Amino acid sequence: MISLPASRTALVLIDLQKGIVGRAVAPHSGDEVVARGKRLAGRFRAAGAPVVLVNVAFAPDFADAVRTPVDRPFSPPPGGFPEDWTELVDGLAEPGDLTVTKRQWGAFYGTDLDLQLRRRGITTIVLGGIATNMGVESTARAAHEHGYAVVVAEDATSGLSAEMHRFAFAQIFPMLGRVTAADAVELTA
Repeated sequence: MISLPASRTALVLIDLQKGIVGRAVAPHSGDEVVARGKRLAGRFRAAGAPVVLVNVAFAPDFADAVRTPVDRPFSPPPGGFPEDWTELVDGLAEPGDLTVTKRQWGAFYGTDLDLQLRRRGITTIVLGGIATNMGVESTARAAHEHGYAVVVAEDATSGLSAEMHRFAFAQIFPMLGRVTAADAVELTA
């Protein structure tokens, strides 16, 4: 168990939205990640700790998408994403949750996430979401760089491949914070 003070800890769930959860992910299915995320969120809410739900969205013309020279550039689908692509999955959000919309992999840059956490006295974040090596890892790296203690719930995340997911949990996340299971996060008064 990892015991964390509810008054200084927030849950941050990355990209649990309709257009992403249904993708092929591993080693945990999108439905499993959502179910564990919902359970974690319920425990955080019951303890009075903030729940932050992050989604990714772009303007209809993708003018706000990152455009840097890369070997594998972002290519929006012909005709754009479905209308509900950016919507959080049903039953995830509850009144009082914070929502953050990002326009790149990580949830800190270009958003008010850091401001919202600091104003609430948050010093630790527990992370989950999809995809492990994209939004979750980028957010974990930025959180670490911003001085937050980071806890990543392995079974509340999933990647585009099981190998990429395992690599992040074996090699990257232990250098950025602590790794645990969703049910092993305990909030204290």
